[in-house]
Amino acid sequence: MQGKSWEDERKAGLQAIFVANERWLITLAIVGLCLTVGLIGGAYVAFLTPLLAALVLIALTGGLLMLRSTQWGLFALVGIIYLLPFAALPVNIGFSPTFLDLVLVVIFFVWITALVTRKQEQFVASPLGVPILIFILLAFASFVAGLAHAHLSANVLRHFVEIIICIALFFVVVNRVRTRKQLEQVVTLLILAGFAAALMGVVLNLLPEAWTIRLLSVLGRVRYPTGWGVLRFIEDDPSLPRRATSTSVDPNVLGGMLIFVGALTAAQLFAQRPLLRRVFTAPMLAVIALCLYMTYSRSALLGLTVALLLLGVARYRRLLLVMLIVGVIFLQIPQTQEYIARFQEGLRGEDRATRMRFGEYKDALILISRYPWLGVGFAGTPDIDIYIGVSNVYLLMAEQMGLVGLFVFLVIMVIFFIYAGRAWWRMRKGTRLEAILLGLVAALAGVMVAGVFDHYLFNLDFPHAVALFWLFLGLAVTAIMIERETGDAPVPPP
Repeated sequence: MQGKSWEDERKAGLQAIFVANERWLITLAIVGLCLTVGLIGGAYVAFLTPLLAALVLIALTGGLLMLRSTQWGLFALVGIIYLLPFAALPVNIGFSPTFLDLVLVVIFFVWITALVTRKQEQFVASPLGVPILIFILLAFASFVAGLAHAHLSANVLRHFVEIIICIALFFVVVNRVRTRKQLEQVVTLLILAGFAAALMGVVLNLLPEAWTIRLLSVLGRVRYPTGWGVLRFIEDDPSLPRRATSTSVDPNVLGGMLIFVGALTAAQLFAQRPLLRRVFTAPMLAVIALCLYMTYSRSALLGLTVALLLLGVARYRRLLLVMLIVGVIFLQIPQTQEYIARFQEGLRGEDRATRMRFGEYKDALILISRYPWLGVGFAGTPDIDIYIGVSNVYLLMAEQMGLVGLFVFLVIMVIFFIYAGRAWWRMRKGTRLEAILLGLVAALAGVMVAGVFDHYLFNLDFPHAVALFWLFLGLAVTAIMIERETGDAPVPPP
């Protein structure tokens, strides 16, 4: 018994030593793993900076979510358009892929996969599907024809493909946003992202110049401009007022993007069933309007005014009263007198920017008269005395795609406004879908008016603005189709 007991004690002692050693090994392994992860993470953060490291982690998480559903892809697209429209990967594969490029590729990959695997059983074209497809084919025809007299560079090819994908985004929206909940989610995110961009624009414009330069230069890691070049002034004169840019680089482009979100937010502010509470949408709209004012973009101010007037005349009479009060205050306070004077100079054609526009219009008409049908394409011009570029989206479209391309685009928009007008006339009043549709239609009308004096809606350098236009167009058509398929219960007036 004693021998057996001693043997048991020996085995128990050996087992205790083994367990103790095993614990030490596990502890050392855990410590080693933590040190390894810490070193890798530290190097990762040190190389990218904490901000960029966090952005990479967010991008990886977002990428996994986008692969699950195009709805997440649209969320990411809205965020990129308003917050980081020019961000690009710090790599070079002949060009630097932008965040916008990556998101669009993922969205189309997920949608096409759903079609191939028949997760989406039916392709939805909508009444605008055929004319938009014709417009895309005409763009290809003009692009190929233009290569006869212009050298094709990787940059031009990339930007042209971006524009085509942005136009085709319309088909993704009408096929994948199929329920009211999905539509309301995208519209809500558009309002929030637009407000965030406007808030950044206001804050950065109020900060001292050195602080603004330092903050915006952080984005240099993702291919944004740095240094004094991030600041924009009226007529590029530092003695004149500074213009708000937020993260959109160009103040006129920022102003155009605020037309979209401004009209959408105003419709929600006066809707009977808003997506967000008025206690939130009222200050949001105020910040958006203030940022648009700080851009000193006269075309954007005119476009938003037209959009709000359309909302007021069509549905929300109280909005007209608010616009009247704000307009009277705007005309009277001393802080706005310089802006009013500049607006009057533009109407009279006295300032340098307006005179340059008149010169561009004249040159554009010369180009169109020489190449009226398919234009000169997107890569360059055949004659050395003419050039592509004019601050008018319709003349720019005619330069690149000819009068045929411009005609097809105008036909698309005429069909859309007739389609939307008839749908709204039959739609039950006081519903969420009505407010959403009115906001989308007013935004599109506003940017089309602004397009008479600017070019970002069809410019190779601003694909995010092109994507935003066709996204809004797709959402408006989606709202009409959802209302026809499901309807919405009317709400009695309070």
